[in-house]
Amino acid sequence: MATTEMGSRAAVVAVLALLAAVGTGCGSGSSGAAPPPPSAPGPTTNGGTAHTTLHAALHTTAYDAATSSPRTDSVYPGVGNAGVDALHYSLDLTWDDGPDTLTGTESLLFRAATTSSHIDLDLARQLTVDHVWLDGRAVSFQHPGKELVVSQAVDKNSRHLLQLTYDGTPEPVTAPTDRSDFTTTGWTIADDGTVWTMQEPYGAYSWYAVNDQPSDKAFYDVTIHAPSGEVGVSNGTLRSRTAVAGHTVTSWHLPEPAASYLMTIAIGRFTETRLTGPHGLPISLWTPTGHPSMVRRLRYAPKAVAYLERLVGRYPFPSLGLLVVPSDSAMETQSMVTLGDDRYTLSRDTIVHEIAHQWYGDTVTPDDWSDLWMNEGMATYLAEATWTGDHGPHSRAEILRQWTRFATQLRAKYGPPAHYAPGSFAEGDAYYIPALMWDTLRQRLGDREFWSLARRWLDTHRFTSQDRTSLAAWWSKASGQDLTPVFHAWLLGAHEPVWKDAS
Repeated sequence: MATTEMGSRAAVVAVLALLAAVGTGCGSGSSGAAPPPPSAPGPTTNGGTAHTTLHAALHTTAYDAATSSPRTDSVYPGVGNAGVDALHYSLDLTWDDGPDTLTGTESLLFRAATTSSHIDLDLARQLTVDHVWLDGRAVSFQHPGKELVVSQAVDKNSRHLLQLTYDGTPEPVTAPTDRSDFTTTGWTIADDGTVWTMQEPYGAYSWYAVNDQPSDKAFYDVTIHAPSGEVGVSNGTLRSRTAVAGHTVTSWHLPEPAASYLMTIAIGRFTETRLTGPHGLPISLWTPTGHPSMVRRLRYAPKAVAYLERLVGRYPFPSLGLLVVPSDSAMETQSMVTLGDDRYTLSRDTIVHEIAHQWYGDTVTPDDWSDLWMNEGMATYLAEATWTGDHGPHSRAEILRQWTRFATQLRAKYGPPAHYAPGSFAEGDAYYIPALMWDTLRQRLGDREFWSLARRWLDTHRFTSQDRTSLAAWWSKASGQDLTPVFHAWLLGAHEPVWKDAS
């Protein structure tokens, strides 16, 4: 069944490419007559090309799994648009590292979540938009600041194909945090010329036009034209790698919907090493060429997956990749984890933590950044508490007891995990306090029921975005106990609840 569904999606991408290629328009936001819209990149199916009408393509059910309920973020309302429900992004990106220029062709299949007089996406001002087409016709647009505003009315629940071409030198985006391991997000150019991205809570808009908010998940196909001798890496499955006109061209397909902050791209001199994980899971390691010690560190990945599967169920994606870039941080980018190149970010507990996010954070994603704790609390509990307790010199209870000694200070400094200060993104309150909460629930429910519910939550809400209200209500109903007061006290309370050591 899965093969048939994926084949259907591939056919739709090819259909949209054909339809786009024959469309024409008579005006755009740039001067002069607009050319015909470009073909949307993407694979064909069965070696051929499907033919249908624009109406049929826009109303296909192939991308229904990416239908979302976009919202305005409560913490960062200036990023994202509740009126756009992205279904599929096709990105064709060429990187010229001489003048550091990114040239992009983008096709976005989307559903209008509201009736509106215009379409609004996030796109950095450093990127100059040449032309925009909607459903095969050139349309006018404006690009003030970080907003790409397309002057075209849309009706609620109507589906459209938006295409654009752009170029420029992307710059990273200032991160809303005072953490020491990252100060910016988005497109980053390292001193050695390597390009990499980490973009939580936002920053994807530094390199493509996007609804850059976690409530809107979409499918992705990404083609990267890297300078000769380099290679482009992105999420999902590597469909092809060829040499064309002085470039290394890679095509990547992400077969499950993802939030924009979970996308990754890197361009540089990388070497691929292939491993096999549980159940034949293909695992690829992308490390800087000439650094075998990094490969040795990452070889723990299959054991990490096997350990996590015993707790939270089968690994949720068809492949896993680990990508090493010149960063001091690490990020759970979906099915292609992005890791910095220092000792801490390549440590086993960090590797386990980021892989744990493939379940909590990637399979089920928070729909608002006030619920970052949904990602970090469980990943911390799985990795730094449970895994470390099983593999290190200290037990889980000893580790948790240590965390209680600074939890009160974290709450006082940054706020409760679900109501932190906007300038304090991803601080310790989002990690350690909810991890203590999860252990409190484990002790209350017992190991067997707790881990059973932890797996069932993922299965029931697979590839969706949720919030703390839906999570607390589900856990209460599934357990037969009203757990809402527990969630509220730990996540929103002014005072730190008491964690009891029952070891």
